[in-house]
Amino acid sequence: MKRTIIILMIIFTAVGSSNAKVDLVTLPQRDTVQLTIYNSADMTLARESRALTLKEGENELQFSWENTLIDPTSLEMLPKSNAGQIDIANLTFPPRVRNLVLWNINSEISGKVPVEITYLTSGLSWRAFYMGTLTENEETMRLQGYVRVTNNSGEDYENAQTRLIVGQVHMLDEIAMLARRQYPYDRPGIMLPTATPSMAGGFGGRGMRAPQREMMAMDALSVREIIKEGLSEYFLYTIEGTQTIENGWSKRMISFDVEDVPVVNLYKFEEERYGNSVVRFLSFTNDQEHELGETPIPGGRLKVYRNVGQEGHLSYTGQSEFKYIPVNEEVELNLGAVANVVVEPKLMDFETENYRYDSDGDIIGWDEVRSYEIEIRNTRDIAIKVEIKRNFPTQFWQITGNNDYEEYDTDTIKFTLEMQPASKETLTYTLRTYHGTREDDAPGNRR
Repeated sequence: MKRTIIILMIIFTAVGSSNAKVDLVTLPQRDTVQLTIYNSADMTLARESRALTLKEGENELQFSWENTLIDPTSLEMLPKSNAGQIDIANLTFPPRVRNLVLWNINSEISGKVPVEITYLTSGLSWRAFYMGTLTENEETMRLQGYVRVTNNSGEDYENAQTRLIVGQVHMLDEIAMLARRQYPYDRPGIMLPTATPSMAGGFGGRGMRAPQREMMAMDALSVREIIKEGLSEYFLYTIEGTQTIENGWSKRMISFDVEDVPVVNLYKFEEERYGNSVVRFLSFTNDQEHELGETPIPGGRLKVYRNVGQEGHLSYTGQSEFKYIPVNEEVELNLGAVANVVVEPKLMDFETENYRYDSDGDIIGWDEVRSYEIEIRNTRDIAIKVEIKRNFPTQFWQITGNNDYEEYDTDTIKFTLEMQPASKETLTYTLRTYHGTREDDAPGNRR
């Protein structure tokens, strides 16, 4: 098993200082370790529990972080018992020595003493991703959330309790930069010339808040899951149990699994935005009505499938990226262009009329009249909803026809259709646009 953090303890006995006997002792392995990994910055807070074997009197502890991305200026140690009898006097950085610090500990007792060591490191990252499985009628969806933790910190973390933070934290310097400096308190810009462990991701951590260090109480659960808890301006997910996350490896963990989330499928057509394609959108709301709403949902990629047939086969529907979804907010996901819903607009007729002239006989106003036919075909085996937007070159216009529409803005209208399986519909309308001095005669002038 790879070990890159080396901690040694030098114990001085109560003999004369000039003839003191020195025992070199390797610190026992970690009892526990907890990792709090931020996704807005390349930063992780590590908390280790270890048992020191102290002698009464002065003890010196040596800590080395060679080949890791630990920030040495963030190192802290606290006794977890007998705090009144143990004084962690100071932490010193020997001159002209790299990757090493010395803790000086004064103890009034001898024997094993549990301590907690905390530090910041970089190279650990996490990201969320999701799988949605639509029912055959596509009215509801099973939504499964996962997180993938990647460790490129240079250090193995065995049986680690893992916590994941969504939100912004405040940092003056990036942890990776602090870890690479030649000496701990050099200027941040002076970094080691030697190679360091590869980074999992380049999250530039500017304008963020220092990590909170309170322990989270957690009941033992029989099923591994992620426990979520709000921490003021950001959100924390605690993965139940422990995970071994070895350097250079990634591990996938389930975040949640929710059945029967109500969804809305909508097919959109807008030539100026999507060209000649029909684009499918899927939307749901992160609230209790949609079987969600307990916590915000971290941003990630959702892959959507559909149940097909009684055998439980799946067909791929599409995928989309989305950003952080707060509680009670709706998300609309673009699943891409489709071929099984077709919208074909055709210009059937065009003419100009109602000319206006100035005193020199030049045209200064006129109308343009266009007649359109739009054919919509649903070749799917289920009913669908289609939204068609038509954009005009001016805000001075008038529509005539038998189809209901909504005035979306000053130069756009929207048709919305509910279509049966394997069906076809046709929209027809005439658009009159007013130009030049004729703009003043446009009905419902939209100036």
